[in-house]
Amino acid sequence: MANNSDRRSKHGRDGQDAEDAEAVLQAEFGCSLKELSALMELRGEVSLNKITASYGDVAGLCARLRTSPVHGLDGNSEDIDRRRQVFGSNVIPPKKAKTFLKLVWEALQDSTLIILEVSAIISLGLSFYSPPDVERINCSSAAGGGGEDGEAEAGWIEGTAILLSVVCVVLVTAFNDWSKEKQFRGLQSHIEQEQKFSVVRGGQVLQVKVSGLVVGDIAQVKYGDLLPADGVLVQSNDLKIDESPMTGESDHVKKAVDRDPVLLSGTHVMEGSGKMLVTAVGENSQSGIIFKLLAAGEDGDAEEKEKKKKKKKDKKGKKRANLVQPFNKDRQPKKKKKREKSVLQGKLTNMAMQIGKAGLFMALITLIILITRFAIDTFLMQHVAWSSKCVPVYVQFLVKFFIIGVTVLVVAVPEGLPLAVTISLAYSVKKMMKDNNLVRHLDACETMGNATTICSDKTGTLTMNRMTVVQAHIAGHFYRRLPDPDQVAAAALDLLVHGIAVNCAYTTKIMPPEKEGGLDRQVGNKTECALLGLCVSLDQDYQTIRNQFPEESLFKVYTFNSARKSMSTVLKNHDGSYRMYSKGASEILLRK
Repeated sequence: MANNSDRRSKHGRDGQDAEDAEAVLQAEFGCSLKELSALMELRGEVSLNKITASYGDVAGLCARLRTSPVHGLDGNSEDIDRRRQVFGSNVIPPKKAKTFLKLVWEALQDSTLIILEVSAIISLGLSFYSPPDVERINCSSAAGGGGEDGEAEAGWIEGTAILLSVVCVVLVTAFNDWSKEKQFRGLQSHIEQEQKFSVVRGGQVLQVKVSGLVVGDIAQVKYGDLLPADGVLVQSNDLKIDESPMTGESDHVKKAVDRDPVLLSGTHVMEGSGKMLVTAVGENSQSGIIFKLLAAGEDGDAEEKEKKKKKKKDKKGKKRANLVQPFNKDRQPKKKKKREKSVLQGKLTNMAMQIGKAGLFMALITLIILITRFAIDTFLMQHVAWSSKCVPVYVQFLVKFFIIGVTVLVVAVPEGLPLAVTISLAYSVKKMMKDNNLVRHLDACETMGNATTICSDKTGTLTMNRMTVVQAHIAGHFYRRLPDPDQVAAAALDLLVHGIAVNCAYTTKIMPPEKEGGLDRQVGNKTECALLGLCVSLDQDYQTIRNQFPEESLFKVYTFNSARKSMSTVLKNHDGSYRMYSKGASEILLRK
């Protein structure tokens, strides 16, 4: 009783400590992690009503999180570290890698290797069998019995050789899979570290690593982005999101500050642009929660298997375990799909099964013929009477015949075929690695070898993924080469630069080169980068104009899409009139 009361008091103290920590966070940031996670689970008008009721508006939520919707966080490293400590890092722990022993076990599941293993074990077992010494007087002198002592002593060599070949194949396959898995995990972590996202900190647009995002950041989202965190819209321009990875809905969802402001991590921006306040990162985001549930489900399946092994007689335990498993339409537990075999592996497996069946058939025929011959020769030809004293001798003959049958089966199975295929594929993997091609599975070499046509994207793959303006038609003048600034009329030049600066996504910009003497870095849409590069080549500063017309002050932005085939930005002048800048396909603009 005392122990139980101690546990209850300890549990109560832990709960009180958690409530105190929650109260501290509530006082420090104005809203807790649990509160933000609950907000991210809401959709549409429900989420908008929740924001209005709890914070007044999005600006009120920004104030609670001590950030500015315009200037973002101040970028103080202590504040960033504190937010990472309180709300978590934008990192989802990777799935546990398979151990080497697990890979060995998977390699042993090959049907050809199973046939070889069974044959080798039977052959080894029979090679060490020695019947009791009994005199054969008046028992039999049939041909084919007994055998030479040298053959009996060397009978273990066949089974041992087969087992060694199986071990070699398994170790080569498992080690190759293990090393490739390690390389791919390193490559994946490298790619994740290189991924960057545009955020506003201290009033400046910065490229921050995705893992460096924290709650309270103001992130810029644009067409083509994969959202790395959950957030609430601060400003948007015809923003449409593909939420099918999270909700399964194939239709694009229109997002707006006054309509449906919640954005989810793992979704794609299909149209438009905007800014969002980051409210959940890493394991606390919606995609992170799903990953945790999936990992917990896999761990639960493993635990259930262990429980089944320990409690085979517990029927209630079995029923509870079945409730955890997913069911198909027929209410039967779903079976995990195994990785599909390649064409070569499938053919080799079928051939091995056919050879195994043929070898087994021939072994049975051989065994039947030998037994029949022994019986006819002993009891009909030699007229030997049945005697219980001769049973050990007869057993010795039968064992010898069985060994001959197993030998026929073992010889029929091609034990060198899996080894030859595995070594050749492993050699191909090594050669592909020298060409900077990482191969996760050996059979990928065969798949690539069967490819007859390779289709490749040109932009960014075969080219530098850069665009530049080479010709221009400005104010009725056609320039085959880019003009100098003094060759263009001042009014036309001012209007051109204003239109490019305002009517290009604010997330698109030209940045200084990383290395001295290199090319300027193009960030964002490459076509818009080419237009901004035209401004730079004309010695004009587009950023000054953007500072003069912040994105929040734009009256209306009609973003580019496949149906509109143009982009337009509307500005409201001081006298109440409007000015619209447009860019797009020439036939579309001229038609307007």
